[in-house]
Amino acid sequence: MTVLVFGGSSQIGHFLLPRLVAGGAAVTALSRRARVSRPGLHWLQGNLPDTMPGELPHPSAIVSFGPLQPFADWLARMDFGSEPPRVVATSSMSAETKRDSGEPAERAISQQLRDGEQALAAACARHGAPWTVLRPTLIYGAGLDKSLSPIARRAWRTRVFPLPTGRGMRQPVHAEDIALAVLAALASPASAGRILPIGGGERLSAHDMFARVRQTLPHANLPVPLPAWLLHAGQRFAPAKWRGPLARLDADLVADNGELERLLGVTPRAFQPTANMWFPARD
Repeated sequence: MTVLVFGGSSQIGHFLLPRLVAGGAAVTALSRRARVSRPGLHWLQGNLPDTMPGELPHPSAIVSFGPLQPFADWLARMDFGSEPPRVVATSSMSAETKRDSGEPAERAISQQLRDGEQALAAACARHGAPWTVLRPTLIYGAGLDKSLSPIARRAWRTRVFPLPTGRGMRQPVHAEDIALAVLAALASPASAGRILPIGGGERLSAHDMFARVRQTLPHANLPVPLPAWLLHAGQRFAPAKWRGPLARLDADLVADNGELERLLGVTPRAFQPTANMWFPARD
C-alpha cells in the first residue's frame, strides 16, 4: 500500500505514521516544515492547496488531518485515472456542538466544518473514491493539542491549577485511538461514505476531567476553584475567544461511538492521562 498523509506531523500523525510503516506501507507525508525521511517514510515540504511539491506518488490511500476545504479543493483538481485512492479525513465534533453557539465565530467554524465535509464527499464522488470522515471530540495524548496540554503546562510552571465547576459531560479521545480508527477505516469498505463520531471510552464531567489532568502533575500545585457565578460573569466580560468555551462548561460535548465500534471494531480507551502526555515528543 502506498499512503499519502497530509498533516503527518499532527498529534494523530504522530501515532499513525509508525503503524503504517510497521505494517509495510510506503508512506509519503507532507509537512509545512522540512523533516528528515527514514526507511518507509518519505517527508515532503508543502502546504495545501497551493504550495504542493511536484513529486507526489500515485497513492492507493490518502489520509488528511488538516482543514477539510483546502484538502477537498486539491483533491478535486487531481487526476487519479482508473485507480482512485481510499480517502480518510478528520473533521471535528465541533461541526455539531458549535452549530447553535451564541458566538457568531463559533457558528461559522461549525458551518465551515460541515461545508468542508460536503466538499470532500463531492470531490471523492467525482473520482469514484471511497471516503470516510472521522469527527473526534477533544483530542489529547501527544502534547500537541490546544486545549488540555497548555493548561497542564501552565500549571506545571506556575503550580496553580484553575478548576472550573462545569457539569457538562466530556469525552476526551486519545490521538492514538483516532489513528487506530484511521487504519481500520482504510481496511473497511463498510465505512465508505460515512461520517463517524469518535469520542473516548469514558464520559466524565468537565470539572472531573480538569481534576484528573491536575492529578497527573508530579509536584504539589494549588487548586483554584472557579465557582459557577464567576464563570457566568466571565461569559459577559471575557474576550470573545473564551466566551464560547465558558458557556459550554455545563453542556455535554460527547460522541456516540456505536457506529465506530460496529463498523471499525475500535473501542477507544478511558481517560487515564499521564504527565508525559502534556509535552510534545521530539522528532
